[in-house]
Amino acid sequence: MNPRLAINGYGRIGRCFLRALLASPLRECLSVVAINEPANIDSMAYLTRFDSTHGSFPGVVRARNGCLEIDGRDIAVSHATTPDGVDWQSHGVDLLIEASGRYSRREDLEKFLHTGCPRLLLSQPGASADDVDRTLVFGFNHETLGDADRIVSAGSCTTNALVPILSILDENFGVEHAIATTMHSVMNDQPLIDGYHPNDLRMTRSAMQSMIPVETGLARGVARFLPALESRITAKAIRVPTCNVSAIDLVVNLARATSASEVARLLRAVGEAGCDQIVEYSDGPHASIDFNHDPCSVIVDGSQIRTSGDRLLNLLLWFDNEWAFASRMLDLAAFWCARQHASTEASR
Repeated sequence: MNPRLAINGYGRIGRCFLRALLASPLRECLSVVAINEPANIDSMAYLTRFDSTHGSFPGVVRARNGCLEIDGRDIAVSHATTPDGVDWQSHGVDLLIEASGRYSRREDLEKFLHTGCPRLLLSQPGASADDVDRTLVFGFNHETLGDADRIVSAGSCTTNALVPILSILDENFGVEHAIATTMHSVMNDQPLIDGYHPNDLRMTRSAMQSMIPVETGLARGVARFLPALESRITAKAIRVPTCNVSAIDLVVNLARATSASEVARLLRAVGEAGCDQIVEYSDGPHASIDFNHDPCSVIVDGSQIRTSGDRLLNLLLWFDNEWAFASRMLDLAAFWCARQHASTEASR
């Protein structure tokens, strides 16, 4: 019997996760059987059919009898607004994708487990390392997943883009210090025109009229994966008025001398050798829209590699902050389900 998945929060990442699954060969071995989303089911069906960023869904979608029917398969829909508002056990769920982004503390996350969800994969980092059992970046440390892990974070779109590159640079040149500036597309927590925001005065400003500095925990997130870089990396973020595809401007002080051409050869080789959609390399004359719907975690822009002296390196890294991250969450879900199946078989 195929592993049964459910989605809590059917926003940008939740919908991309489902569409990525349905567009993948994994649809033959994984099934989404339930979705919890406060919005009404007609809106859910409509936004599954039509997506301004990723295009129209190629199959048949409709709301019918309280379910979301996609290509003839029914997905049960509920509209709870709290972590313990759905009886996940009644759906026989093996893994829940928490894509609402609302919950990051263990006391809230465990409520999902108490309602019959045996395993939980988050689309956001835990509030602290102790709030989750493990934080994974697929293609970097996903093999460390343990049999006892129940609450796992997939990190963030930015950690999935940055960690593989910093790891490569540290392994080959040594990273003394780094500064990462994320230029991130607008998000749903921003107003289209000036409006109130409870925490940040800058976030009261129109998302489509300004580039807006925002707070980021990226440096802390990177240190969870690369503890040797703790206190050596800092980060800032700017929301920019584009609908999708983000970039990281990375400045690195290296431990040994190098050149732009040497770094380019290394990263090109990594991109050409990889077949896992983690690191890609391109030196074409790109604009951000070129990477819309790109499933790779990070694309190194070879045309923008710069050095100052022989130890100060500057890179430009592109990533689709929706589709690529949802694709990595799908990879993690498939890996986790396969490992759980193998563990169950071994114990028989």
